[in-house]
Amino acid sequence: MSAGLVVFLIALPLCLGISLASGAPLFSGIIAGIVGGIVVGILSGSKVNVSGPAAGVAPIIYVAIETLGSFEIVLSAVILAGVFQIILGFLRAGTIAYFFPSSMIKGILASIGLILIINQIPQAFGYSGKELFGSMEDGFSTRVFSEIAGILQYISPGATLITFLSLAIIFLFDKPSLKRYTFFKFVPAALIAVLASIGINQFFIAYFPELALTGGRLVRLPVAESLGEFSTFFTFPDFSQITNPELWTVVLSITFIASLETLLSTEAGDRLDPYKRKSSTNRELKAQGIGNIVSGLVGGLPITAVIVRTSANVSSGGRTPLSTITHGVIMLICVMTIPRLLNLIPLASLSAVLFVVGYKLTSVSLFRRMWKAGKRQFVPFFVTVVAVMLTDLIMGIVIGGAVSVFVILRDNYRTPFFLDRAERAEGEHVELVLAEEVTFLNKASIMLTLNHVAPNSSVVIDASRSVHIDDDVLEIIEEFKATAAYKNIKMETIGLDKFYAQRQLV
Repeated sequence: MSAGLVVFLIALPLCLGISLASGAPLFSGIIAGIVGGIVVGILSGSKVNVSGPAAGVAPIIYVAIETLGSFEIVLSAVILAGVFQIILGFLRAGTIAYFFPSSMIKGILASIGLILIINQIPQAFGYSGKELFGSMEDGFSTRVFSEIAGILQYISPGATLITFLSLAIIFLFDKPSLKRYTFFKFVPAALIAVLASIGINQFFIAYFPELALTGGRLVRLPVAESLGEFSTFFTFPDFSQITNPELWTVVLSITFIASLETLLSTEAGDRLDPYKRKSSTNRELKAQGIGNIVSGLVGGLPITAVIVRTSANVSSGGRTPLSTITHGVIMLICVMTIPRLLNLIPLASLSAVLFVVGYKLTSVSLFRRMWKAGKRQFVPFFVTVVAVMLTDLIMGIVIGGAVSVFVILRDNYRTPFFLDRAERAEGEHVELVLAEEVTFLNKASIMLTLNHVAPNSSVVIDASRSVHIDDDVLEIIEEFKATAAYKNIKMETIGLDKFYAQRQLV
């Protein structure tokens, strides 16, 4: 239960911040946190996972609200995404995420981090008018960088000061040297920054009213005078656009990102678990699906398993689902009893929290590591980042996936065999040691290698290590054997007879 309290302290500012980043009602993030803690916590097979609204889905919701016209219609997409997740769970698709190249996944998360950061710039500087960057319906607007300059004329000194002070507090309190002390280890820096921002803004109100943040620059959660009134704060889905193709694009986007983040977080959570218990990924998908259905029905954001809250849960002593359930219960009690306190939080401080979340997704060190990993990792990563930024999530995934496949095909083209060449007086000696799997993808590479063998040479084709050789490749070897005599090339094969015999049987 103490771990649940720590997780709540971390989750509260994140739930509000992700609602802000999504362009959704702030209460929707709280609902998602409550449902993720209580509903998913009860149904999930994971012992340490903590679920709630995730930064990775925020840009999808932001675009969807603009595209579909209302948050109520987006809620129907959340429910349908939950249904798809349940279906994926029954189809035992829990391991499908592990087939996506890690470079592409990192590219997706990095692009989401960049979008989070750039989208929070207006709020961080206190701009509360119309959306400065225009519509993101067609992906991340290419006009963003030119329009950022427009913020300068709308800067609020109070909001800017609170943003930078909040960032300073977060970076200071996250220093490893301070984490040795119990207070700094268990009290999250984001919560300290949010509480400090409340104090700073109250100081501004009392002594420097020209710097004070009010109205639309503060959190605005509904305040209930009774339990009956509290029940009226929930938003309900609108299924009127169910035949709209754009709605189904949103459904697929939420399904993909929410499932991917859940599966990756589940794997990471199992590694953090001190007892090394293994979670059923298929059961996790079903639990998340039910959670998203419930969240969508009552006005909440999409839910995923979240590694930040999961790691905090484990480090705080959480060993059973009781900790994640406890954090959801505490959040429910707080929004029912102290909403007025929550409404004192400046949005600028939540923007600072999101800046840090976004930076962790797209840090400079990540780009540096990907660059050092070589072109095979960096090219798909960078292309995915650029594609998502300039188009949209689905198209970015398609482009990034295509580049990843191209890199794999190119590598297969280049490395189907080990090639050893040695110069001799009468010609060169070429030895090809074929790989275990030689497919049609290797056809061109083997053909070009054999075609460039000089006359009066000797060639050894060694298939003793091979398990499978495609008929296309066998035909190339047969054709080379037929033409070798004309070039006075001596040819020897090792281990190919069994493949020719299998071919004749077929």
